[in-house]
Amino acid sequence: MNINEEKLNELLGKFVGDLGAAMHAGSIVIGEKLGLYKAMGAPNERITPEELAKVTNTNARYVREWLNANAASGYIEYDAEKDSYYMTDEQAFVMTDENNPAYLPGAFILATSALRAIPDLTERFRTGDGFGWHEHHPDLFHGTELFFRPGYVASLVSAWLPALDGVEEKLRAGAKVADVGCGYGASTILMAKAYPKSEFVGFDYHKGSIEKARERANAAGAEGNISFQVAASKEFPGEGYDLVTFFDCLHDMGDPVGAAAHVRKALKDDGTWMIVEPFANDAVQDNLNPIGRVYYSASTMICTPASRSQEVGLGLGAQAGEKRLGEVITAGGFSRFRRATETPFNLVLEARP
Repeated sequence: MNINEEKLNELLGKFVGDLGAAMHAGSIVIGEKLGLYKAMGAPNERITPEELAKVTNTNARYVREWLNANAASGYIEYDAEKDSYYMTDEQAFVMTDENNPAYLPGAFILATSALRAIPDLTERFRTGDGFGWHEHHPDLFHGTELFFRPGYVASLVSAWLPALDGVEEKLRAGAKVADVGCGYGASTILMAKAYPKSEFVGFDYHKGSIEKARERANAAGAEGNISFQVAASKEFPGEGYDLVTFFDCLHDMGDPVGAAAHVRKALKDDGTWMIVEPFANDAVQDNLNPIGRVYYSASTMICTPASRSQEVGLGLGAQAGEKRLGEVITAGGFSRFRRATETPFNLVLEARP
């Protein structure tokens, strides 16, 4: 074995960073659940552990250790002279505002809840069996919604829908829309509120998510033109839809070709299918970067096992890429397919009959 000391030290440095991030993920989840970040006050406003503990009804000794972990990780600042802590404008922006596109805690809730399935997934690696979304800890659904919703808030109505050919005009005039794999209904609710003349139905195979979506719609005051039903991607009811949307879910499906074929039957002849997927290049080597690392890791723990738990079990994975997705979509009966727009984290694809 011929060890290059410089490369070894570089790898060990990466290890220290990764281990610190893995350990700190739990602190971020605790902070989100207890409201610690949001209770720190305005940016640059100093607060002591005792003061933060008092306003959050928590223990000051635990809070001090939590603050130090966050300060060491760069999510909070420490004022040594005043023995107090504060957040910069940037830190407050990403850690306290759930509606901005850079809100971070949801991603850590998603990650830590997925890790709870390691014993089951280890066995699935041996057997090749799947592990469905419904088998995960409930926090996975909450974390997923918190992770994706800020991006939808930032881009769905303002950029993604306008990028589709003629769709926004239909929505303004009054269209029939199915949002498949809607989860907690974040995307469905945003569209329903933006286009009050259109009718929206959110579908998801997970009953608990549909129940939560109905609660969210009620709280958002979006009940008039929106409803939610339990239904799988190849079985959702209705026809004559002007628009069908799949947000970050096609790759999770066991039979995405079958799902595509069902969408084709449900659409009007001039209808549109919008597919939002994690950003990925077509070649593996072009995805070996920080974003690809997040998505490949999530796909190992969540997406690929979910697909393998269903009929066919194709296992597209979260980094399928536009070319592979296009093959699936056209195999389902669509003749036109294009990339409508993109972000660093998303591919927004348009399919037409």
